[in-house]
Amino acid sequence: MADNLISLDNLKIGETGVVSKILMSGIDRRRIFDLGFTPNTKIEALHKSPCGDLVAYFIRGVVIALRKDDTKNIIINI
Repeated sequence: MADNLISLDNLKIGETGVVSKILMSGIDRRRIFDLGFTPNTKIEALHKSPCGDLVAYFIRGVVIALRKDDTKNIIINI
C-alpha cells in the first residue's frame, strides 16, 4: 500500500493521520518534538480558529493549537 503523505496544514477538520516526518531544524524542531509531534504518532484535526491561522489538534491525549507556518513542515500519512 502506497503512503499518502501530505503536510499537516492539508488535514481537514475531523480527519486523522499519523506523523511521518518533521521538516524543521534547531529549536523549532525541538519544540515540535516536545509537544508530542513525533513520528508514528496519531493526530486528529479538531477545530480551526475564526481567523484561520490556528488549528487545534488532538495528539497524545491533549489538544494543541499550531499556526499554519508550523504545520506546513509536519508531514503526515493519511
